[in-house]
Amino acid sequence: MGMWCWVCGLLLVGFVVGGNGYPEEDLVVRLPGQPKVGFRQYAGYVDVDVKAGRSLFYYFVEAEKDSDHKPLSLWLNGGPGCSSIGGGAFTEFGPFFPKGDGRGLRINSKSWNKASNLLFVESPAGVGWSYSNTSSDYTCGDASTARDMHIFMMKWLDKFPAFKSRSLFLTGESYAGHYIPQLAVALLDHNEHSKGYKFKIKGVAIGNPLLRLDRDVPATYEFFWSHGMISDEIGLAIMNECDFDDYTFGSPHNVTAACSDAISKADSIVGDYVNNYDVILDVCYPSLVQQELRLRKMATKISLGVDVCMSYERRFYFNLPQVQKALHANRTNLPHSWSMCSSILNYSDTDGNINILPLLKRIIESRIPVWVFSDDNKLNFTNCSGDQDSVVPLLGSRTLVRELAHDLKFKVTVPYGTWFHKGQVGGWATEYGNLLTFATVRGAAHMVPYAQPSRALHLFSSFVRGQRLPNTTRPSIDD
Repeated sequence: MGMWCWVCGLLLVGFVVGGNGYPEEDLVVRLPGQPKVGFRQYAGYVDVDVKAGRSLFYYFVEAEKDSDHKPLSLWLNGGPGCSSIGGGAFTEFGPFFPKGDGRGLRINSKSWNKASNLLFVESPAGVGWSYSNTSSDYTCGDASTARDMHIFMMKWLDKFPAFKSRSLFLTGESYAGHYIPQLAVALLDHNEHSKGYKFKIKGVAIGNPLLRLDRDVPATYEFFWSHGMISDEIGLAIMNECDFDDYTFGSPHNVTAACSDAISKADSIVGDYVNNYDVILDVCYPSLVQQELRLRKMATKISLGVDVCMSYERRFYFNLPQVQKALHANRTNLPHSWSMCSSILNYSDTDGNINILPLLKRIIESRIPVWVFSDDNKLNFTNCSGDQDSVVPLLGSRTLVRELAHDLKFKVTVPYGTWFHKGQVGGWATEYGNLLTFATVRGAAHMVPYAQPSRALHLFSSFVRGQRLPNTTRPSIDD
């Protein structure tokens, strides 16, 4: 990890700043079709390697109220290679969602900027509007991603110096189970070696995170079986024939023919008409919704109160020239359109095999609280998990968090039990040693705030305020 500390001596460039200390050239005056709001937004680029021409695109949203006294929360989506702006910012918990016609925005009443200032970054270069003028940069992995994000954070804080003294929370979901812990360790290394600025890291929270492949993969098939999506026979065949201890990305020779056959049958039975990230939602039919967007019709399709076609509406909106201009995006006129997940990135197959638990152990030993959160059929770091997610189910995450607590010799400080929101069960949670929390969000999915916005906001607000989730039905500050 010490290889990252060379950036401590970076020569930092100056920026034109307004009276609030923010860069005026990055101010987003108003997005096309945006409702009027009282907070400010900024977007633009941070050059992480000038010689290579490598730059990361960011979107920053002030807290809705009292922004000068609220912390800064960084959010990264996973993939690897998927956009935090398309995911976290405009699908999950940012202040706006795309309208059904793909040409405007609507207010998200459960935006997390009620509790914190929010920073979203498209990382690594090659994701969304982030780019490099050196094509070999698109072959990358966890180590280079963490280095670039370290440099990004240093330079972004020079653009927004008011946040240098503010508490910093590092958050993300899915493959950000790799991104966020590795970035946290890089920033901790920086703090150990820097004689100048030190990052004010106050917490780490990861939703439905990939932490250890050999545990998270079998949990998917256990989820399929426990939810009646595959038969007993196929479930037993996978459990008996597959040795997931040897399971790795990019190494199919480690899987026996019998295991491969059982997995293929399971995947075939689940089929293409179930959203594996949220198994109870209906699916959106791309050909129909794209035609409706071209015809300026309202393409929104609702399932259980969720717009299942939002991803298509979002892509249509972000590829409008006037939207890119308002966001100061696509400054190099990229030869490809914006998409949620990169088609040009060649991300390391083997990095997915890294066991993240030792990194989490080091973070916690630095006295930084960790939450893991999941959908109910998933996990909370704080581990938070949604319980309708079959991709990184809580079944594996919960076990990994317990093993981490055992390794740290942490005792249970809050027994596993229900937490409440608006008089109803919000999910289940447990706490170890006052520094490690696992929480589920009832009725949520892989993208927890997308499926359960109100419960997700309650969980996030508790996290940044350093409060435990309520274990009674009495109203709390977020109810």
